[in-house]
Amino acid sequence: MLAFACMPQVGFDLQNSAREEMLHEGFNPDWAPGTKEQLAALKGQPAPALAPDVRDLRKLLWSSIDNDSSRDLDQIEYAERIANGIRVLIGIADVDGDVPGGSPIDQHAASQTTTVYTAVRTFPMLPEDLSTDLTSLADGADRLAIVIEFLVSPDGSIASSDVYRALVRNQAQLTYSGVGLWLDALQANASAQPPPKVAASPALADQLKLQNEAARALRQQRHRLGALEFDRVEADPVISNGEIKNIQALHKNGASDLIEDFMVAANEVMARTLSQSGVSNIRRVVKSPERWPRIVELASARGSTLPSQPDSGALAAFLSEQKQKDPVHYADLSLSVVKLMGPGEYVLSKPGDPDQGHFGLAAHDYTHSTAPNRRFADLVTQRLIKAALSKKPSPYSDGELDAIAKNCTLKEDAARKVERTMSKRVAAVAFHNRRGESFNAIVTGVTPKGVFVRVANPPIEGRLMRGEQGVDVGDQIRVTLLNTDPQRGYIDFGR
Repeated sequence: MLAFACMPQVGFDLQNSAREEMLHEGFNPDWAPGTKEQLAALKGQPAPALAPDVRDLRKLLWSSIDNDSSRDLDQIEYAERIANGIRVLIGIADVDGDVPGGSPIDQHAASQTTTVYTAVRTFPMLPEDLSTDLTSLADGADRLAIVIEFLVSPDGSIASSDVYRALVRNQAQLTYSGVGLWLDALQANASAQPPPKVAASPALADQLKLQNEAARALRQQRHRLGALEFDRVEADPVISNGEIKNIQALHKNGASDLIEDFMVAANEVMARTLSQSGVSNIRRVVKSPERWPRIVELASARGSTLPSQPDSGALAAFLSEQKQKDPVHYADLSLSVVKLMGPGEYVLSKPGDPDQGHFGLAAHDYTHSTAPNRRFADLVTQRLIKAALSKKPSPYSDGELDAIAKNCTLKEDAARKVERTMSKRVAAVAFHNRRGESFNAIVTGVTPKGVFVRVANPPIEGRLMRGEQGVDVGDQIRVTLLNTDPQRGYIDFGR
């Protein structure tokens, strides 16, 4: 993910502000001593070679789909139809091979735990010489990878799976914006021009259609099991000549759905494989919603009834019904339910422990494994599976894994605060001259510190400073922009 270099028109230095916010939330944006020397040694290494336990899969038609500006590519995909379903291979960058445990770069990653993305600057967990080059599954480059393979049955269930090491080569680096519009048009039986790389290769076009077929089958099966489906709308700054001009909405599409479906399946397979190996590991869990009674109220206000106790299947059915009934406001409902469910967390899972599960995904076994360039938990999972595959002892004790899980959760919460604060500052710059305008909004938080709302279009958040009495999360209201303060990240609305 590339950073924007911009000085806002209101005279506020957003890039320096982002760094200060990182420091305030406990991050250290500066690299540890010894990083430069470690990178120099890595750059002098020969190209990856085949070991006896590494398969050569470079001839497969691998492709990646990511954001338009992304160069830290963690994941590539391939699919083929066989007699009893679709065989899917997910290649994950072997970051551990270049970042040994205890090295300066590893120590920095263990401390930071995550890449932090702000609209004006990215703070990578790993040096960009690694994450966007040496350990990135870049177009046309030979790379070592951990391959997560699974068979998708016609009903969308995973019939069999395997995890192994391989040498791979990304044959086509694609983007959500390019592939998504094409896949959405195909799904709607409409004509659309595929991206240039896809248009130039009928084999690649067929490959993506097959991947999409497998992904949709996986998604439908997850929904049958009670997984929740949300419409996420992200803020995307519009920058011209170094100035932030506007904030536009960035919606999900068929390509982002495809990658998400494969990511979920791969993470489930990885979690089960580690459990079957008898290895302690880190799980990603989302417990029962913290404010289930309020979710029940939201459903009741829309003419639906949910059980008094948390039930992911019932909630999934309600959300699906609402998406069909009122697609215009479904993103608002999605946001409300996400806020009421509460955040996920990382936990230690030891052999024999009961599964805590992931409420939103209706999954009993779930970990994070598909983004080792961007998340330390995924890098730890990679080391655990490599040790298990080679029949070696775990590189981490249970106590170390527990400490890592807790730190990853804390830093993820801190990263959300940085990103949320900077999103507000960017929006405050973009909308500084639009005071007095009115917008449709939804209440996203009611706390002792105040009532917070999110404008639907454009997607900006702020505090309700006037007329906040009697509102709760999920209420849809009309607000007027009263004031913005870029330095403090304040956007004030009134009713």
